[in-house]
Amino acid sequence: MTSLVAHSRRLENQTAWIFSDGKAGHEAQCLGVVEALGLEAEIKRVSPSGIAKWAAPWGPVARQEAFGVEGSRLGPPWPAFAFATGRTTIPYIRALKRRAGLATYTVILMDPRTGPKSADLIWVPEHDRRRGANVLRTLTAPHRFSRARIKALRANVPPAIAELPCPRVACLIGGPNGDYAYTAADENRLAQGLEAIARSGTGLMVTASRRTPEHFVDRLRAALDGVPALIWDGNGQNPYADFLAHADLFVITADSVSMTCEAAATGRPIYVFAPSGGSAKFNRFHSALAAYGATRLLPLAGEPLERWTYEPLHSAEVIADEIARRWRRRVEMLPGLVGRKA
Repeated sequence: MTSLVAHSRRLENQTAWIFSDGKAGHEAQCLGVVEALGLEAEIKRVSPSGIAKWAAPWGPVARQEAFGVEGSRLGPPWPAFAFATGRTTIPYIRALKRRAGLATYTVILMDPRTGPKSADLIWVPEHDRRRGANVLRTLTAPHRFSRARIKALRANVPPAIAELPCPRVACLIGGPNGDYAYTAADENRLAQGLEAIARSGTGLMVTASRRTPEHFVDRLRAALDGVPALIWDGNGQNPYADFLAHADLFVITADSVSMTCEAAATGRPIYVFAPSGGSAKFNRFHSALAAYGATRLLPLAGEPLERWTYEPLHSAEVIADEIARRWRRRVEMLPGLVGRKA
């Protein structure tokens, strides 16, 4: 859906710095918003050590990084916008906000665990407890699967996916984390459920994450032997984007928040498989998506999967719209100060 708001959001010919800790998920969140704004991104990867790393997010940038020194990679000219996410990146955007002032509009994605003045705008997911005048909340996290990207992916069906029977179910598998444990019973329950789905005449597209135990991938491969299923084994090009675009339904493990958020951008049904464990924060996230109509719990093996629709969730657009609105208001109020390069 293209709107006048979406058209006016774009801020071409402006530059955005992204302070990154090198985590792909963190960079994807920032890039999703930057791309929605039409900005040119410059990724500033940082890896503080020693005291500087220990003191983040409250501590200063280490002196040897020459922050603000003319000619250094972290010196002027300052960008029009700057983004950060991840504990160790927060000192950098706080330092930039102090140095650049109103010349740079600063944004932090995820709760920085610091004060509200750390950035001009702070985004947190709806299930986070942070609130404030400069805090924006959305149901899902931002990512790079925009409407345009999903449409482009759907225009070209890879042969291996085209050969699968329909409906096609993308199975996005996570793994144990601090809140969820994958017991042997959990693994058997999911493997049997996926096998039953495939034997009903459905095509499966299965991909694991870095957290998925290798023995569980082997267990899934054995359970799906002889049924119409694609299982990415980590070799060759990652088919995740095509799985996402060409799925008619999804089965996603409850620990995989980012994959759930990306699937919610398709408007296709999402079934959530809950392994043992959980937390209040995860429960709030899943309850909110279920109330919105995007997700349901995966039924027992053998029960048919239903189809339904909902309005796709594109949080990067929502965040970008709010940034553009607030930035333009600043320009109108202080035209002589905004956008200065140094």
